[in-house]
Amino acid sequence: MRADRLMNIMILLQNRGKMTAKELANELEVSDRTILRDMDALSTAGVPIVSDRGKEGGWRLLDNFRSKLSGLNKDDIKTLFLFPSRKLLEDIGLNSQALDTRQKLLAAIPGTFRDEAQAMWERIHIDSGTWRQSKEKVQALKTVQQAVWESKKLKIYYEQADGEQKERLIEPLGLVAKGNRWYLVASRNGELRNYRVSRIHNVEVLNETFSRPLNFNLAAYWEQSKVKFIQNLPEFDVQVEIHPAIINRIKFTGKFVHFIETQNPNEDKWIPATLRFNDKQEAIEFILGFTNNIKVISPKELPKEIVSSALSVIKFHEKK
Repeated sequence: MRADRLMNIMILLQNRGKMTAKELANELEVSDRTILRDMDALSTAGVPIVSDRGKEGGWRLLDNFRSKLSGLNKDDIKTLFLFPSRKLLEDIGLNSQALDTRQKLLAAIPGTFRDEAQAMWERIHIDSGTWRQSKEKVQALKTVQQAVWESKKLKIYYEQADGEQKERLIEPLGLVAKGNRWYLVASRNGELRNYRVSRIHNVEVLNETFSRPLNFNLAAYWEQSKVKFIQNLPEFDVQVEIHPAIINRIKFTGKFVHFIETQNPNEDKWIPATLRFNDKQEAIEFILGFTNNIKVISPKELPKEIVSSALSVIKFHEKK
């Protein structure tokens, strides 16, 4: 649209100071003649835009024509440039435009802060994805998002951890991106609950609206929900001695095990430590995978169970 292009011209000139018609045409993917017509339109609209002739010439805005972001300090402005990943924005329909939103912000920032904001943009990038592309399908996300905006009730079939799907009638309150996963916070029978969007099937937006709970704060609720979730996680601690050759490998497997405590190496140079797992079976499988590089000190009965598990593996493969 022409109105968008005119706005983009002003933003580019505010950010770069001066640009030729050809540079603007290349940036906005139009002809030089179109740019000249746009300049006439801006001038007619009262925008103080002038053309300097000569080798260093080009179009520019008069120096006193600049918008400002008032009421923001230096740190506030820096945070505006720390955007979430593009993937998350695209998930909720906020696709990238011809000019990055940060270009528009940069144009409105007072000159005293502009260099620092530009430096923040160039030096810090937030990528909330994982190394391997997620295979989670969030087909229900757009429908869920619509219901959140319009405060309409949802009927969903939700897949539980055991794979069974159950019908649920919920009141959607907000969406949360955790890592590269989307969660829906909703009220069901007066209780707040979290639903992973990828597990929502056959979603239907009902015509019936609902009233949001008074003083409900999505961010505050989510932080409280995370704390409660962590507190309710099962724990199984194991005292071990670890061969120094594998200590670094274990430290980087935090998805499966957490170091609770480590001590100085003993006289055999093995490293005493306490490892925390979600449950006993997880501990057995993890320790078994490191063969003779982890000694179990306690619980006392655990080594026998590890041996039993190892024998089961041997027998199973012997049959093959």
